[in-house]
Amino acid sequence: MFRCHVCGSTDWRNGRVNEVFRIKGEVVMVEHIPARVCARCGEASFSRETTDAVRRLVHSGEKPLGAIEMKVFEFA
Repeated sequence: MFRCHVCGSTDWRNGRVNEVFRIKGEVVMVEHIPARVCARCGEASFSRETTDAVRRLVHSGEKPLGAIEMKVFEFA
């Protein structure tokens, strides 16, 4: 049974999300990842298979679709 690890809700929907990862000091975004999304707080949860597929993708050396510039702030 699904239980959100953030808010504890058991209500969810299937969705696709974008996630940002830091890989060896480099920021990488993966788009359209299939996930269970908490209906209450919106937290995404990934299956083991999806997590493994994302890991293989970002470590594959495959050329990314593109690059974006982003602003970075430090909360100190």
